[in-house]
Amino acid sequence: MACLPHLACRLALSIVLVLVAATSALADKRVALVLSVSNYRNVARLANPDNDAAAISDVFKRIGFDSVVLRQDLGVSEMRRAVRDFAAVAADSDMAVVYYAGHGIEVNGVNFLIPADARLQSDFDVEDETVPLDRILQAISPAKRLRLVILDACRDNPFAERMTRGVATRSMGRGLAKMEPATADTLIAFAAKAGAVAADGDGAHSPFATALLNHLATPGLDLRLTLGRVRDEVLKSTARRQEPFVYGSLGGDTVALVPPVAPPVDPNAESRRDYELAAQTGTKQAWLSFLAVHPSGIYANFAHAALDKLDAAEKASEKADLLKRQAEEQARQKSEDVRKQSEEHAARQAEQARLQMSEQARRDLEQDRQRIADQAKRELDDARRQVAEARRQVEEAAVQVEQAKKQAALDAQQQIEAARREQEQRERERQAALAALTPPAAPAPAPAPVVVPAMDPADIARLLQAHLKRVGCDPGSADGAWTTPSQKALDNFNRNAGTKFDVKVASLDALDAVRAKPDRVCPLVCAKGQKVEGDRCVQIVCDGNEVLDAQGVCRRRPDPPPQKPKAVSRHEPAPRAPAAPAGSDGGRCHSFGGKLYCQ
Repeated sequence: MACLPHLACRLALSIVLVLVAATSALADKRVALVLSVSNYRNVARLANPDNDAAAISDVFKRIGFDSVVLRQDLGVSEMRRAVRDFAAVAADSDMAVVYYAGHGIEVNGVNFLIPADARLQSDFDVEDETVPLDRILQAISPAKRLRLVILDACRDNPFAERMTRGVATRSMGRGLAKMEPATADTLIAFAAKAGAVAADGDGAHSPFATALLNHLATPGLDLRLTLGRVRDEVLKSTARRQEPFVYGSLGGDTVALVPPVAPPVDPNAESRRDYELAAQTGTKQAWLSFLAVHPSGIYANFAHAALDKLDAAEKASEKADLLKRQAEEQARQKSEDVRKQSEEHAARQAEQARLQMSEQARRDLEQDRQRIADQAKRELDDARRQVAEARRQVEEAAVQVEQAKKQAALDAQQQIEAARREQEQRERERQAALAALTPPAAPAPAPAPVVVPAMDPADIARLLQAHLKRVGCDPGSADGAWTTPSQKALDNFNRNAGTKFDVKVASLDALDAVRAKPDRVCPLVCAKGQKVEGDRCVQIVCDGNEVLDAQGVCRRRPDPPPQKPKAVSRHEPAPRAPAAPAGSDGGRCHSFGGKLYCQ
């Protein structure tokens, strides 16, 4: 079945790869031979080797080794037989480990392990009464991936002082001799570097064994790092008097005694990622698209809450627009009524002025005209105040819409952070459970580094489109396809922000630069008949005595054309022509409502 969401396919593929890697690590055959000698029959007893070996054996069993053989206080014949039997076990293994705690000796540059029944009265007895380290290496040589020998045998050798030397040139050094393995992928870990001695320790374990117990069981930790941490701990616990040393080398691949623990799969990872993208866009269509893919779950509840807030903001905006239209219609109707009343009253007054030419009639006409003009002015002022109030309500509604959008984005971000904190808490609990694998006295191992997957180019493009739209550089739909509209939007951003990003590629640098802009960058371009008001385009509204011309500018309304004189009937006297404004006969004229009235 094909994966429809691209991000879901990538998540599923990552999980499969992790499971395959973990399964491959678990399929390796790991075997271990643990040897120790505390109860020497001919020299003083050592306190810690048997305790150290038992604890190391338990660690190998706990981390899932296929075979763990623990043999303690063996004589030379038994120790050689144990090594021979282990060679058969290691023949088809992937990892073979031998741990030895007890006395060791170096004679003429060759290292030997001393069994419990050794007497070693002379250097001639060494080859008969000890087990050479080369025999151990030969036993584990068939292992495919790793051959590891851990020697806690660098203690002061009590046999050295009483041994007689049969050959004058045969040397016998302090501690063990440096040894470079001839086989690849082989490591030999000494409790102390060549020529130095290691302490048996005053506690339950030697310093070297204590450090091994603290770090061997760390899941996924490369063996070279494990032994490096053991070295650092021993140096610290012995005040730098004892320094463990490792001889040999490994290849470039990670070699861990314990397979890495696969991280827990977050069931909400895909929905959280899509929720973050929808929250970045913040539009109603983005939330509806998210719910179409994720109809249920905690992030679906968050998306429904964000939609409710956007719906409430849209309803408030629609109500404010309705109030504005109603107020403008009322102001227009009031202005029209005032104009008609003024014209009708002026016509009546003119008729009266024509019939009554007395001085009293002229005074009355002047007073009536002034009263009508004052009344018209008051009503026109009232209409203008109503228009201004409607505009104020529209502006408040726009502010409420922006606040609702910002609050919705803030709520979404807080919900994302809460989900992230919950996931981090689950990760800390998992790390605490994982730390229980190591002994309580040991410090918790450092967590393995987390590899962060690279972002998908479509995700980068989608986020960049969303932020370009937020700063006013509209790229069209935020669908992750970096096409011509998106390239034009980024070019517009470059021109206005002074940047020089490549418009053909949706890069992380461009995303960081656009995301850092808190306000609009690209200027708002309005259609004809609209103007910029705040962060949006609004319709231009002219006053009652003005009209909007073709260039979108309010102009004074032109005066109506003069009325044609009415035809004079046979029974009515023709009206007299109006006198000149300042004629020689002393007549007076008055202009009102775009008409001329003369006495």
